Amino acid sequence: MDFNPLASLRQAGNPVDLMSDAQRDVLAQLTEDEVAVLNSVKQRLDAVSDAEVEGHSTAIKLA
Repeated sequence: MDFNPLASLRQAGNPVDLMSDAQRDVLAQLTEDEVAVLNSVKQRLDAVSDAEVEGHSTAIKLA
């Protein structure tokens, strides 16, 4: 089975369909290791973003 970088990025929640054709062309050439790094970084950023949003939401409710 051939590796599909765009499908892997898309499955991880990366907005590849909102990117330009040129940007998708670059992403389509990534290796499995490169995609794994991008997906890992996205996961970590999402974890921090969720915590910050939740913290702001809680602070607003307390005010």
